[in-house]
Amino acid sequence: MTRFRNSTLRAAPGASAGLRPALGASAGLLAALTALAMAELAAGALRPAAGPVTVVGGAVIDRTPAAVKDFAIRTFGENDKVVLQLGIFALLALFAVLLGLLSLRHRRAGAAGVLSFGIVGAAAALSRPDSAGAADALPSVAGALAGAGVLYVLVGRLTAAGPPLEGDGSGEGFSRRGFLTAAVVTATAATGAGALGRYLSGRRGRTAVLSRNSLILPAPASPAPAVPVAARLKVPGISSFVTPNRDFYRVDTALVVPQVDAAAWRLRIHGKGVTRPRTYTLDQLLARPLVERDITLACVSNEVGGPYIGNARWLGVPLADLLAACGVASPSKGGEADQLVARSVDGMTLGSPVDVVMDGRDALLAVGMNGEPLPFEHGFPVRMIVPGLYGYVSACKWIEDIELTTFDAYDPYWVKRDWARRAPIKTQARIDTPKPFARPAAGTVVVAGVAWAQHRGIDRVEVRVDDGPWQEADLAAQDTVDTWRQWSFPWTATPGGHTVTVRATDGTGAVQTERRTRTTPDGASGRHSVFVTVP
Repeated sequence: MTRFRNSTLRAAPGASAGLRPALGASAGLLAALTALAMAELAAGALRPAAGPVTVVGGAVIDRTPAAVKDFAIRTFGENDKVVLQLGIFALLALFAVLLGLLSLRHRRAGAAGVLSFGIVGAAAALSRPDSAGAADALPSVAGALAGAGVLYVLVGRLTAAGPPLEGDGSGEGFSRRGFLTAAVVTATAATGAGALGRYLSGRRGRTAVLSRNSLILPAPASPAPAVPVAARLKVPGISSFVTPNRDFYRVDTALVVPQVDAAAWRLRIHGKGVTRPRTYTLDQLLARPLVERDITLACVSNEVGGPYIGNARWLGVPLADLLAACGVASPSKGGEADQLVARSVDGMTLGSPVDVVMDGRDALLAVGMNGEPLPFEHGFPVRMIVPGLYGYVSACKWIEDIELTTFDAYDPYWVKRDWARRAPIKTQARIDTPKPFARPAAGTVVVAGVAWAQHRGIDRVEVRVDDGPWQEADLAAQDTVDTWRQWSFPWTATPGGHTVTVRATDGTGAVQTERRTRTTPDGASGRHSVFVTVP
């Protein structure tokens, strides 16, 4: 007979000492599975972005120091978010096992522990910049209530009187059959709830996918000039001049890629000095004259020689024209605002200098990338592009709001985390081939790569082998000052170990610095080098 006093359960005499902990741990894991499944179901019905793993992961990203984020990007690359999610699941599983074991002695305490995770999830949901209000807390609360109930019931099965265990000489035992039956029912129900939740979330996503698939981009009023044939070097191992969409880097804080329905999307322009505030639909943007430009983007998290840079052909609305239509003037012409704050549908905020956006460069609200609508990973339906600025101050994806303000009045997301307010891209060159620790044969070895200084252009690239003199490399033809430039250098390789270093000179005559700095607060600097061994 079960006795329950002061929230403590007494072990049934017939229960195996080794089996009970294993079943208790299983009860904890099933409770966690139920909690996640019910939360996913509630999020699918209300708002997929409010799911507990998404909001907790986002809260973790928001509170992670910049140095740790840089480490994650360097170590895991574009898989950093997958690693974070796996870490959340691993910690959840560990705590679920511990709560299951605790429940064997303190049934109510274990259930209360599950409820505490609901409180954490709800608090994280309400703290997110894209929070829709109190409703975002409901999935975490619903999941926690379901998980706590399941743990309480399953542990109750482990303490219920029942037939003795086979081979046990005692006349008492816990109901192993009853526990297993309840466990199977719980697992089945949780799996079904999770599947229904994914279906509901996916249904919203399918609407967005259909809106993208049906979008026909207008022809540009100002097509991009043809890329000179001589701008593309035929050197094995060099980065292609145009980066395919599937290979274009992705660095952002979105744990789940937003899938926005183009028909429902709106862009609001408002704020200081905006005399004619407007809200645009996608159709209204597409009805404006579009321009097509080749522009190289770079991430501030890119280490010297790193991969987070790419060149694409973008189609979009000139941002300066759109701002002017709303009555905005550049600060140099008496405008009141010196900062443009772009907001994403996931709550991200980026701040750009208004004088840069309106100085005549091809700053765009892009709708197309390499001849097709933007991929979801790169900001569909609309994103911002400003040549010459690192992405964290210019390249807002999934943009839905533009507010004109001042740098003194508002600090966007990354500035609050000690990154620089203004971040022009630094002059850099990268060696693509030979790769580090390669073993090229003696004789002529073609050293090649890319160099960039967006909106200033590249005038010269030089290569040095070991401590020898700097020697000028051959430059491919320049497309525009807003794109990277390929280069090559024929090196007569001799046996032994060698360090090959590259540096670039931009269109202003400034030589790439050899001073090595980290990515924070305004981008890495230094010269890229590779070590190779010639047999």
